[in-house]
Amino acid sequence: MLALQGFGGVVAVVQRELVEKKQWLTREEFVENWAVAQILPGPNVVNLSLMIGDRHFGTRGALAALSGMLLFPLIIVLLLVALFSGVSELPRVQQSLQGMGAIAAGLITATGLKLMPAIRKNPMGMTACWSLALLTFVAIALLHLPLAWVLLLVGSPACAWAWFCLRRFDARAPAQEAP
Repeated sequence: MLALQGFGGVVAVVQRELVEKKQWLTREEFVENWAVAQILPGPNVVNLSLMIGDRHFGTRGALAALSGMLLFPLIIVLLLVALFSGVSELPRVQQSLQGMGAIAAGLITATGLKLMPAIRKNPMGMTACWSLALLTFVAIALLHLPLAWVLLLVGSPACAWAWFCLRRFDARAPAQEAP
């Protein structure tokens, strides 16, 4: 059902279904899993579905999640391509696509706002998280740097800081005794 509810930026739909409706994940778990899904190659939502399917049902669950995320959207996209090829140059169609882009951006922004409370529990700290978000915004939106440069200049130090903070967080966590 998730694959059929969104096209493009589906993070809003996925977050609502998995966290708010089904309650399969907490906000914090969703943010962590979504972060991992984003750095893996391929579509984020497919990566997330693979991780959840594997976690709960093993390899069969991962394969079921993958086929569920790809089969019906593939059929729909093929049908849309066949239909769209005849009308793609019409001004109304072009305007509709621009409007859909604005709607998708609004949904992604709203989801980001909903997930902000999860930052409070991030081991990197709120100051670092907000600073990195601001740096990323400035680099992409204002300076128009290519994504590869932003990942190198902002992402690399962010990964190093996250690694340092997680090591420090793990060192403070009490050691669990073996049963």
